[in-house]
Amino acid sequence: MEVVGVRHAYRRRAVLRGVDLRLGSGVIAGVVGENGAGKSTLLKILAGELRPKGGTVRHSGRLGYCPQQVVLNDALTVRQHLDFFRAAFRLPDLRYAEELVEVLGFAAYAGERAGVLSGGTRQKLNLTLALMHDPQVVLLDEPYQGFDWETYLRFWELAVRLRDRGRSVLVVSHLAWDTERLDELWRLDGGTLHAAVVPE
Repeated sequence: MEVVGVRHAYRRRAVLRGVDLRLGSGVIAGVVGENGAGKSTLLKILAGELRPKGGTVRHSGRLGYCPQQVVLNDALTVRQHLDFFRAAFRLPDLRYAEELVEVLGFAAYAGERAGVLSGGTRQKLNLTLALMHDPQVVLLDEPYQGFDWETYLRFWELAVRLRDRGRSVLVVSHLAWDTERLDELWRLDGGTLHAAVVPE
């Protein structure tokens, strides 16, 4: 993914003032910044959900996007969500989705409606739906909120597996946790990205 000069504003308030970013293959990268810095706005633009006021975004291959706000139908079960997205992505089967469900540890909830799931389990489903079509570029907005410690560790193991398969993973968070797990790190401040040092 290559991002050049991306700008955005809400009325007169400029949020992004010329963001440049290059995300190579086989990389786990992070963007951190204070609340209100424009991280979610940037990710929505990268995902194509929001049109920027200026600049360009280019990427190759399939795109996976896990928004911060979980978008699920509370009346549908976990399995029904997977079936719906399988049809939307035109996947031949659910083998990879079921593998993700096992990795994230919520297979026991396959028959439960989304509306009765805990926040952490809803986030596991949210993440699975973003990854089940095996995208080349993965955009994750606060992807581990609500996770317990074991699931948090499983998330990072999954991210490493994606990187090892040549996928590009971009994790956006307001806290610079586990920066040693990242290959690249940027801070969004003042509407632009600044390279940060990743600990050895």
